[in-house]
Amino acid sequence: MQQRTPPGSLRSPPSPLRGEGFSREEWLLDPEVAFLNHGSFGATPRAVLAEQERWRTLMERRPTHFMDRELPSALRGAAARLAAFVGARAEDLVFVENATAGCNTVLRSLSFAPGDEILVTDHGYPAVRKAAEYVAARAGAHVVEAPVPFPLADAAQVVAAVSSVLTPRTRLAIFDHITSPTAVIFPVSELAALCRAAGVPMLIDGAHAPGMLSLDVPSIGADWYTGNCHKWLMAPKGSAFLWTAPERQADTHPLVISHGFGQGFTAEFAWVGTRDPSAWLSVPAAIDFHVRLGGARLRERNAVLAREQSTLLARAWQTERGAPDALTGSMAAVRLPLREPATAERALALRRKLFDDHRIEAPVTAFAGALWARISAHAYNRPEDYARLAACFRP
Repeated sequence: MQQRTPPGSLRSPPSPLRGEGFSREEWLLDPEVAFLNHGSFGATPRAVLAEQERWRTLMERRPTHFMDRELPSALRGAAARLAAFVGARAEDLVFVENATAGCNTVLRSLSFAPGDEILVTDHGYPAVRKAAEYVAARAGAHVVEAPVPFPLADAAQVVAAVSSVLTPRTRLAIFDHITSPTAVIFPVSELAALCRAAGVPMLIDGAHAPGMLSLDVPSIGADWYTGNCHKWLMAPKGSAFLWTAPERQADTHPLVISHGFGQGFTAEFAWVGTRDPSAWLSVPAAIDFHVRLGGARLRERNAVLAREQSTLLARAWQTERGAPDALTGSMAAVRLPLREPATAERALALRRKLFDDHRIEAPVTAFAGALWARISAHAYNRPEDYARLAACFRP
């Protein structure tokens, strides 16, 4: 059997309060680009990609034997390792391709009736909002949006915004753990308590949370939690999970119904047809790499870097951050010093200009009547990456 590729050499992780990063040689990233957008699709290290290739080789060497006899136990083994990483039981966690698929899975598993409401916020991921609208329209239900202030001063504003639109007609609430367009950590435990008191099931879209935050998923109190492994945990693209509370598992089914239907929660998700499982099987290697870079110490180092550099950007541009430190992890939104109309088209043009003219990869979004740059901070980022971005705009 092919041996696992040994991890690359690294010195001891830097102090969380220091800005230097690890060698970019651990990744395939273009050295000419200031990559400040780990949040969109992640960046998989060479060592983890090598592990994925090892699994692909094993699969192609003996395809039938691998799929029939090796894959089931290997898949559950990987799920068990991931479950432990997020504080869950293995039997409550299954793999999905991405958090959007996880949210769709829950939405398509539930039944709605005319007049029912699905609650979301205006900070939610647009793809998930569209999935909710699709399911609601087919049932004669409605999507209700809670307008959360931005910039945010504290977590209480989020809870108050949700509370104001929660009604006896609410049949499902969907909240981001960390918002995509605004990079805010939502108070999901407080939101879960609010929903439980109202008898409303809750789904958390934790697309950015694994590898950015220290997770104990069951303790949040949600009914479903889905998160990506290919973002901050640095697993291969197409690796994510869906955690489901035990009392909800009988009614939660994969998007593709196949041989496992009726055989239990994990069995239904284990086989939905032929596909490449190597991304999921490589998640333990991604966890190993994350731990080797410091684990909790790395997460804190990245958050400190994002908070410090977003503060410096706001100072250089004479603008403001989107959220205080308490609601900021390894991503942060900073308002650009521009007075032009804040449209999606202008935001996209600015993002492309940053890359084409300056070789900087950073999202620009139009939100709350302004244009915002969203920065990410991961192991390979250094303060000079953000200094390049600061120089592109003048107050």
